[in-house]
Amino acid sequence: MDDARETDSTLKALREEVGRVLVGQEELVQGLLIGLLAGGHVLVEGVPGLAKTTAVRTLAEVLGLGFRRIQFTPDLLPSDLVGTPIFVPDEQRFEVRKGPIFSPVVLADEINRAPAKVQSALLEAMEERQVTIGDETFPLPDPFLVMATQNPIDLEGTYALPEAQVDRFLLKVLVRYPSAEEEREIVARDGRGFPTVRAVADAERIDALRRRTREVHVADPITAYAVQLVRATREPELAGARLATQGGRAASGCVAVGASPRASLFLIRAARARALLDGRGFATPHDVKQVAPAVLRHRLILSYEAEADGVDIEELLQGLLDAVDTP
Repeated sequence: MDDARETDSTLKALREEVGRVLVGQEELVQGLLIGLLAGGHVLVEGVPGLAKTTAVRTLAEVLGLGFRRIQFTPDLLPSDLVGTPIFVPDEQRFEVRKGPIFSPVVLADEINRAPAKVQSALLEAMEERQVTIGDETFPLPDPFLVMATQNPIDLEGTYALPEAQVDRFLLKVLVRYPSAEEEREIVARDGRGFPTVRAVADAERIDALRRRTREVHVADPITAYAVQLVRATREPELAGARLATQGGRAASGCVAVGASPRASLFLIRAARARALLDGRGFATPHDVKQVAPAVLRHRLILSYEAEADGVDIEELLQGLLDAVDTP
């Protein structure tokens, strides 16, 4: 019981501190917290000016961990990210100077502006929790969390990330425009100055939160439901999925590449984290349904025919959620 109260208290404090800086953006904050609890990386997408960077930086500060921001640009080199051997003349030897990736929380800002070699170096860090510099391999801190922001890929100077790298992100969170009331509050707060936030957690507390997340009970029917959803992305016609805004047409032929078994694993992890954020020690079908779009939207590749017909990923996912029976 004491552990449960401490968990609830820490999560409440995290939300309150982030809320002192951000106005609205509940979906974004929840996505970042789910990534933290589930031990996964989070990709945040939205047009410039929607406080993506502010949200990630604020959460990193309230976590009380080391934090580095890396601005991704077309001329960024892998050594700028992971580090490089430096020759020490007095000692006639090379010494490794570690890069900004050696931080518990890394903000990869505008990640889709960097070249392929940089993305490859980041991929090793995200998947293996280690980096290679020269002939040596170095472990990264624990916890290690990449929170990346990107602008929509149709903006000039941006490039689609490699599928293998995108698949390593637990969630892809879309940041929407604020409501009129929220935008008025944003403008009003600007005159009062940027508030200072305090650290309300540390590495030990975060480790405890993650242990609690792994202990959240997931019944067999919930696991079967998550797997069925993921498998439906590969064969939407078998699930009977239809597209509401396309006149109810069948979703057959819309998907070129569906989600892999990694998506099933991540879907359950995210559902556990969402349940804990809701103060429960068990996951429900609603948890799976709520996190499914963020877990799946970046793992699907539409067919050429679907793109030509203007089919939207969000529309397809909603059709799948409507088609698969909820336990």
